[in-house]
Amino acid sequence: MAGDSLTAPQQISTLESSDFLADVIAGLSSSPRTLPCKYFYDERGAMLFQKICELPEYYITRTEIDILDRNRTEIASQLGPNVELIGLGTGAGTKTRILVEALMDPAVYIPVDISEKQLRESTALFQKIFPDLEILPVCADYLQPVVLPTPNHKPARNVVYFPGSTIGNFEPNEAMEFLRRIANVCRENGGLLIGVDLKKDQDVIEAAYNDRAGITAQFNLNLLAHMNREVGADFDLDQWRHRAIYNSSAGRIEMYLISEVDQFVYLDEHKFHFRRGEKITTEYSYKYAPEGFAALAGKAGFEFVRMWTDNARLFGVFYFMVTT
Repeated sequence: MAGDSLTAPQQISTLESSDFLADVIAGLSSSPRTLPCKYFYDERGAMLFQKICELPEYYITRTEIDILDRNRTEIASQLGPNVELIGLGTGAGTKTRILVEALMDPAVYIPVDISEKQLRESTALFQKIFPDLEILPVCADYLQPVVLPTPNHKPARNVVYFPGSTIGNFEPNEAMEFLRRIANVCRENGGLLIGVDLKKDQDVIEAAYNDRAGITAQFNLNLLAHMNREVGADFDLDQWRHRAIYNSSAGRIEMYLISEVDQFVYLDEHKFHFRRGEKITTEYSYKYAPEGFAALAGKAGFEFVRMWTDNARLFGVFYFMVTT
């Protein structure tokens, strides 16, 4: 994102498969091997993630929803009237609906999401629920430059909404740079409402990523199926297993796909050799202490205003304003 750009046209557009191929080749050629977690969310991946959000072990979504629901009036008061709400990766829009219902005369809602199907469905739902609200969906990878559409009415200010603790998927230095770009989008007097998973007992965190029903394992392995279908890889899913561990020294969950056998995988003109037990990192998810995240956002140009949390302090919804 740069300037007022997070440049996709106003209509929903699709992502380039050539970018997917290039990212996969680069990731599998690196040491250690990695795959970008943004490619989890094909149609099946988005469906599996919805199931994950309903699991008893996965506290993140239900806790964030509860925080928003209990504090909706106060949150809306902080954001103020006539805002341009820019939602990054808002998915099905469950949390955003709570927010929009509480806002005072919002000017426009601009959801930016990588999943075209989910974006179309959530946009149609929002247009039905909020017929007077201008909604300008953008299907794009918000990690890349995305020019936001211009609303019909000038808002009082921009507020970026970034739910779901997705900020934890960034390395801390990358998170700070991403927050700087958001600050540029928000501009003077703008705000950022962001969900952050907080540091807590290791057993609670690890259980959330290693559910007994095996849905997270399916979600992780589906990344390989997505690659097979979209970029012509030939991963044998039966030869890979899911694993997620909490690295307490780094303060992050590390999610892997581990090769069960010595094997070769072919992709385009490339041949990748995997030893038995070799890992592909598919996701990092950093957990923050409240003061640590406030300090990180402060370095990116934001001033801490308020944090709402649950009784167990599992999760925090933070509100920042751009410093002038």
